[in-house]
Parts: sequence; structure tokens; C-alpha cells
Amino acid sequence: MRIAVVALGKIGLPLAVQFADSGHEVIGVDVNQRAVDTINAGQEPFPGEAHLAEKLAELVPAGKLRATTDYAEAIPGADAVVLVAPVFVNDETWEPDFQYMDSATRSLAEHLTAGTLVSYETTLPVGTTRDRWKPMLEEGSGLTEGVDFHVVYSPERVLTGRVFADLRKYPKLIGALSPEGTRRAREFYEAVLQFDERPDLDRPNGVWDLGSTEASEMAKLAETTYRDVNIGLANQFGLFAASHGIDVYKVIDACNSQPYSHIHRPGIAVGGHCIPVYPRLYLSTDPDADIVRTARLLNASMPERLVAQAESLLGSLSGLRAVVLGAAYRGGVKETAFSGVFPAVDALRARGAEVFVHDPLYSDDELRRLGFEPYHFGEAADVAVLQTDHADYREVGPADLPGVRLLVDGRNASSAERWVGTSRIVVGAAV
Repeated sequence: MRIAVVALGKIGLPLAVQFADSGHEVIGVDVNQRAVDTINAGQEPFPGEAHLAEKLAELVPAGKLRATTDYAEAIPGADAVVLVAPVFVNDETWEPDFQYMDSATRSLAEHLTAGTLVSYETTLPVGTTRDRWKPMLEEGSGLTEGVDFHVVYSPERVLTGRVFADLRKYPKLIGALSPEGTRRAREFYEAVLQFDERPDLDRPNGVWDLGSTEASEMAKLAETTYRDVNIGLANQFGLFAASHGIDVYKVIDACNSQPYSHIHRPGIAVGGHCIPVYPRLYLSTDPDADIVRTARLLNASMPERLVAQAESLLGSLSGLRAVVLGAAYRGGVKETAFSGVFPAVDALRARGAEVFVHDPLYSDDELRRLGFEPYHFGEAADVAVLQTDHADYREVGPADLPGVRLLVDGRNASSAERWVGTSRIVVGAAV
């Protein structure tokens, strides 16, 4: 097949590589000329994705994969087009921001030719594929969906850093606008993906048809919103347990010892492109989902709550040197999307602290570009907030932060033995 992939980011580029590695001719479209040039040189434009560099080095010189900024070069005559342009959420209104996907869809429509399958993989509010993308494609192309071309919604279900493994591990969900679209989508994804055996599933791993674009859209929102609500519940339990002298981790382990309980772990923040965002996409079409809204608000409040707890123990943070350990939103990943570092730093600064940030994955210049003053172990500190569960931080102790009076461990990622003799708060554990 001839396949076009629109938006060559941390999901789109590995998808394009996967399709090319499965034996198809793939051309990717991206507005970033530098990324396009890097890809066409057979190099990865961003670090951290397992096996991406070696696959690019093999596929690009072999002529199986190339990139362009020109839709006119990529779209006409494609058997399938896969779109993974981003959809954001307005931080104040919680309404979806479709500007990038709107632009990509209009550009695609201008060059769409008959016989093409169009698959949206970006997470969307329920109803978007049918009510927004179908009319936009028809208007821009002059073609009729279900007759001249077909549209399917098939959500990406992968984590950056392990995309190729996740593509094999999880069923590929599809929901099309017509029976013929369903058939075409199934054939397409069966031709570009390979699946691991999953004896834990009640049916074979592979392409699963959910019957409609709406069901497929909701499935992606539901599986991610579940995690945010679960973490919100864990944070609620953690706040209560800590105020009553209870170790919430022992409670959670006890609960999860039977098969009907799957409580997650509490934490200072829920970051990344997915979990903090998709519940708000869900709420945009189900505003009465109070449980979803409450969990999102509670999770967003955790940095402020923990910093306030530190203030109550130390009396005041004004004039103190505060260090936030970790800029990344999760351990081992160089990404700050919706990271808890931002609200944690804001909460500390609001109380008059002089704030520094440390992260083993970021250089001093990179931290400064994020608006932070870099910290180096061995420099004086009064209070430290462990925000990211980097493996390195398990080995950190008071000797690394001379003068530190309090550690606020927002991830339960520090070693208790190393902090004997120094005050230490662990989220969800008694003070």
C-alpha cells in the first residue's frame, strides 16, 4: 500500500516507521521543516523512543519511508491516510482546541482522492469524527464519504518510549462510518500491525471493531479517564490516611490483594499529554460527569496541597532555598507536558521561596529555557520537593542537599533509610 501519515511527532513518526517496516511505501507530512530534514537524513528528530533510530537508519536509505511538508506530494493516490495531529484543551475553559487538527484536515481534504481510507488516531471528544471531520473532508474535497472515500476512528493506545512494543501488545480498536469503511479499516490495520498472543483476553488480540466512531472515541477517553479518576481516589485516600497516622501504601496493597480492587498510587501530580487532558475532552461532551471533574480538580491541587503542608511544618518558606527534584512529568522520560514541576514551583515562589530545579535528563540551559534556575547537588538547600520518580533519586540523601531540613516526597520514590534524622513527608503516609 501507499500510506501517508500526517504529523510526525512522538506517535506519528513511530507509526510511519511501523507501517514502512511492515512492507509498505510511507510518506509522512509535517509542518516542521527541521524535523522533515532530520527524518530524511535517516535520523531521529527526538530521543527516547526504543528502536526508532535503528529503524529510521534502515528504512529511509532503502526508500521505504520519507517525509515532506507538502500535502500535495503525500496525499493524492494514497490508499490510506493516518492523522495524528494534536488536539489541545484550553486550560481555563477546558474546551478542546482543534486548530491543528482543523488545519491538517483542511489541507488533507484539498488533495484527497477517491478510494482513500482516512483514519484519525488522535484522542477526540465523542462525536468529533462524524460531526466535524466528515463534513470538513467532504466540503474540502468535493467527494462523498462512504462512497468516494471512507473514514475510521482508531485511537492510538501507546506510550512514548515503547510505541513499537505497545502496538503489538494492545488490540487495535476501530470504529468506522460505514460497513465498507469498517472492512477497509480492518484490512488496513491487519496489513500494517502484528499482534502478540494475549491469553488473558477473552478474544484473540488483533483488530477489534467497536461498531461506530463514537464507541471507538469513547473507548480511548474512558480508558484514560479511568486512570485519572483512580489516581484521584488514591490521592483522596492518601490525604485522609496521612492525617490519621495511616500508611496508605499498606492499605492499597492490602486492597489490591483481591482481584476486584485495582487502586492506583497517590502522587504529587498527574502529567503527560494524556491523563490530565483526556478527562477534560470527555467533559466537553458530558458536562454532568461530576466524578470526572472532581478527580481532575483534586489531582491538579496536589502540588499546592503538599507545598502548603511543607509550609505548615517549617513555619514559613519565605527566603528559603527550595529545590524541586524532577522537571519531567514521569521518571525516565524527557518530557514536561503538564508536569507537576510547574505548579510546584509556582506554589513555592508564591510563598516567597527561592526556587531551583534539578533533573538528570535536562541540561542547565534546557532548565533555564523552561523558566527554572538549575540546581546542582552539593549546593545549599532548605527544603526539597521530589516531583519526578527518576531512578536516580532513590540514592539521594541529605548529604546531597547540604542544610536540607525537609524532604517532601511526592512520589514515594526516596529511600527512608537515607533520610533518617531529617524530616521527610511522603505523599499518602503519616507525618
